[in-house]
Amino acid sequence: MQTNIRGLLFIFVNKPLNEGYDMNKKRLVVLSGAGMSAESGISTFRDANGLWENYPVEDVASIDGFRRNPALVLKFYNARRRDYAGCKPNAGHIGLAEMEKEYDVRIITQNVDDLHERAGSTRVIHLHGELMKNRSVATDSVLYPVDPTNPDLHVGDLAPDGCQLRPFIVWFGEAVPMIEPAIEEVTQADILVVIGTSLNVYPAAGLLNYAPRNCPIYLIDPKPVRSTSRQDIRYIHAPATEGVRMLRQELRDIDC
Repeated sequence: MQTNIRGLLFIFVNKPLNEGYDMNKKRLVVLSGAGMSAESGISTFRDANGLWENYPVEDVASIDGFRRNPALVLKFYNARRRDYAGCKPNAGHIGLAEMEKEYDVRIITQNVDDLHERAGSTRVIHLHGELMKNRSVATDSVLYPVDPTNPDLHVGDLAPDGCQLRPFIVWFGEAVPMIEPAIEEVTQADILVVIGTSLNVYPAAGLLNYAPRNCPIYLIDPKPVRSTSRQDIRYIHAPATEGVRMLRQELRDIDC
């Protein structure tokens, strides 16, 4: 079988984003979840009609599921790539990217799409991997960009090391390699913003525990979300697009 790799290799460097810290700007750290991309047409995990509805999670989003039935898992992620093809950044993504003019913005996302980057955000940590990159089953130290014109991956598609290719996704049962860089970002936050996440998925949900005690925390979500780790959270009950607009206005009013 031939591989469907196109383009150059990406070298995966597991490091924080604190290089180039702008001392003249407040550091605004954003933790984004599925609700961030919902208005771009990407289904959320927790919705009744969500993407995972027809599959038990353990069958398509766990390392054990991949070992049991790699063809099913690859088919599932091939479908996800096709579903994502027509999705574009929404006003929330764009608003966060525009905030880099006023703040040193660091994005920590639980999402595997690239909508933050396509909106213009320049510092993004992907906790759960990236759908448009592949890796060898043997190592995640080298990543291979997915050819958008030929995105499907099949059993028998091999990496240059001779091992099966798989999506660069952190599945249930696997370690989250970028959690330490994410923790470091949160410990240095001047403002922490949580958008579109139920705070039920660990270790990401535990990131709030690392925010400085004097760091204001904003939580943007249209549904009630409660965190037991902090009692001083400022809630903005709105979807991501409207919530980011409201956040920007509130921060402008505070800075005036």
